[in-house]
Amino acid sequence: MNLRKNNRGLLAVAGGFDEPRPTRPDAKEEEEEERGMMSEVESPNFWEQRYQEGTTRWDIGQPAPAFVKFLNSPAAPVDGRVAVLGCGRGYEALLFASRGFEVVGFDFAPSAIAAATCLARDAGISAQFLERDIFDLVDEFAGYFDFVVEHTCFCTLFPEKRPNYVRLVNLILRPGGELIGLFFTHSRAGGPPFGVTAGEIERYFAGNFDILSLAPAADSVPARQGEEHFALFRRK
Repeated sequence: MNLRKNNRGLLAVAGGFDEPRPTRPDAKEEEEEERGMMSEVESPNFWEQRYQEGTTRWDIGQPAPAFVKFLNSPAAPVDGRVAVLGCGRGYEALLFASRGFEVVGFDFAPSAIAAATCLARDAGISAQFLERDIFDLVDEFAGYFDFVVEHTCFCTLFPEKRPNYVRLVNLILRPGGELIGLFFTHSRAGGPPFGVTAGEIERYFAGNFDILSLAPAADSVPARQGEEHFALFRRK
């Protein structure tokens, strides 16, 4: 990713996220501005605009290699219901669906859902894609999924929203269900994408999940080498 830091430590993807804004001397105004940015980034319109402009720099155009490696390994499950949160154009969803899983991809950007649906149709792969805010899924999908796939969704959330994400994953998984995740563990300030350490990830999830594995990904795409951790967590 081509990232630039603004004056509040928030990162902007060149051509993809908002440009830096002038510094405000008043602390209250700074706080209000940050709340405003949080509201903006959490809006479907923010992400839809990126699709419309063609500035989806988080999109690597393929399933992340770590998921391909996992599904080719002896540890891979053979079937089950899979939720892909913030699925984007659906690369991971289509990967899991091609291996026989029953997959639902969720995203609140209409263009992402349209692109994923088109890719599935063109590939002849059966997968469902729904335009949803992930934090509205619990009423409809409580305890429904055997697996949740995480890739570049967690990193878009402001850190104070991370416990809500953990709660969401916990509630839509059946007991004993698993989170299969590739976390963006960069150490740069600000975001999105917001960085996180492996220790922080473990602390977020340990209360509700058994940490089966959490290790640096050895096969990331070149732009993310050394900045990803692959995780397998089981709901308690």
